[in-house]
Amino acid sequence: MGTDLRARVLAANLAIVDAGLVALTFGNASGVDRAAGVMAIKPSGISYEELDEGAIVLVDLTSGDVVEGELRPSSDAPTHLVLYRQFPQVGGVVHTHSPFATAWAQAGRDLPCLGTTHADHFNGAVPVTRPLTGDEIEQAYEEATGVAVVESIERAGVDPLDLPAALVRGHGPFVWGASVADAVENAIALEAVAALALRALSIESQLGEIDERLRDRHFRRKHGPSRYYGQQ
Repeated sequence: MGTDLRARVLAANLAIVDAGLVALTFGNASGVDRAAGVMAIKPSGISYEELDEGAIVLVDLTSGDVVEGELRPSSDAPTHLVLYRQFPQVGGVVHTHSPFATAWAQAGRDLPCLGTTHADHFNGAVPVTRPLTGDEIEQAYEEATGVAVVESIERAGVDPLDLPAALVRGHGPFVWGASVADAVENAIALEAVAALALRALSIESQLGEIDERLRDRHFRRKHGPSRYYGQQ
């Protein structure tokens, strides 16, 4: 069951390490098979050097129960499940503690769209979530984290695939895509633009976001039915 999904999720987890987005075990990637009703995700606390296809855990998309695998799924699995349940167009989720994106999350700051590099992947500022309440922290913490991510995208009023990332306040980024490979690409892009924004603001602290028309033009060059970037 889920052999192809497991292979893709394994590849995604190894890819975020290769991209320099993960230190130690600080991160995870998941993918979903909606027809089968399962999510595949990295097991909790397992080093990437030990990770293989058989270690990837399959979780029921509705109940959250493990349906295949000997290991416990990532402790962030409830957050991933909330995103899949609320965003039906999403096929993969990546969570990292990559340095620059996490710095914005820890600062409690939205990541502004300062240039066209940002706009190529994210059609607007990447939002930071609200603070979790004491009850949310003490009770269903990981699920509440997912709810806060969903709320941040709903406040932005955009399609989740047009703004496929959020910064969890005090924690780090969650990034997604139509597939788990897309989610990896978006996580790499997020770290790059987070670094660019920090450097640009260190040069000009009063720098504002780019014109919305320029932002939208760059995003639509690569996304949607009118895209013309690359080879069709």
